[in-house]
Amino acid sequence: RLMLPLSLSYDHRVIDGADAARFTSALSKVLADIRQLLL
Repeated sequence: RLMLPLSLSYDHRVIDGADAARFTSALSKVLADIRQLLL
């Protein structure tokens, strides 16, 4: 299985770290099953 490193940079003055972690998790789930983008 191929792997793609994923990282996220954000400004803590604007975005809470927990929100950024949830976004990164959601993005990785979508990328793991790319068919979700087509449906």
